[in-house]
Amino acid sequence: MSDTGEQWQVARRRKGAARKSKPLQVSSNSRCCQEPLDIGKTVTRIRDTVSELRCEEFWPQWKQQLLVALGSVELSKPQEDRDPEGPTEDGQLFQHLDCVCYGLGSFSSCVSARFQLAMLLLLLDAGQIPLKDCFIYDPAFSSGERDVLMQLGLTVLTENEEGKRLATKPTLFYLMHCGKALYNNLLWKNWSTQCLPRMIIIGNSFNGILDRTIEREFKRDYIYITQAVSVCEDRLLPCPSRLIDIFSDTAVITFPTSSLNRLPQSTWAEPPEPQYHHCPDLEIIQRETHVGERGGTIN
Repeated sequence: MSDTGEQWQVARRRKGAARKSKPLQVSSNSRCCQEPLDIGKTVTRIRDTVSELRCEEFWPQWKQQLLVALGSVELSKPQEDRDPEGPTEDGQLFQHLDCVCYGLGSFSSCVSARFQLAMLLLLLDAGQIPLKDCFIYDPAFSSGERDVLMQLGLTVLTENEEGKRLATKPTLFYLMHCGKALYNNLLWKNWSTQCLPRMIIIGNSFNGILDRTIEREFKRDYIYITQAVSVCEDRLLPCPSRLIDIFSDTAVITFPTSSLNRLPQSTWAEPPEPQYHHCPDLEIIQRETHVGERGGTIN
């Protein structure tokens, strides 16, 4: 694959090996020794990567799956809240979505993260989501990378939400190769028949997560993913073999209201906040001051 000023090769995982989440620890000492990031050059490189991905054979399938998911979110809304004209022939929805991206990684130094950022920009364009309505956060971002993201038009969050963001409107969550706790926290925060149908997740397949985790630990520590597996639609996205470490095991995940209604009402009563006391290698950077309130309102 061609790349601006770089030669690289994506390593293939051996059969049966579990994919690891992105590294979570960032060395501040190494950061201070780095030269200032060339904002303009980095923006150009990202846009070149967008153009490269747009020409890939698998991109039209990703786009189509996103549009299908957007349509399912529109149909899950109450009749009085739907756009009376409905989607256009090319899949355009009249109500804009928000987008939230967590855990992207250091895209100025990591090829995988740069390609995942480029894919995010393609998806925003395909879903006609305004760039300013895409909220992005990773504690690994350098100040230069935050400047790059703002230059691209994205909104950079300043607080580590630990994935606990309430979907008050239809929202695309872009969570590439993130840890299980981030998904679990997001599900907990939106654990209701009103909020879950508003969510589209593009990230690790829940079925894949289940297959790679010891069942006893999965049910104990990640109860919301455990319950969501049985009621979500988990559509695996195609990935060429040479990009396996960038896009493998990625799915579009939605939560049809009809499936959620099959669960007993007790499922939704006072969901406890995840604690992860038994997870010494938690795949998430937690904020220093932990707030225990679920909070928020459901519109």
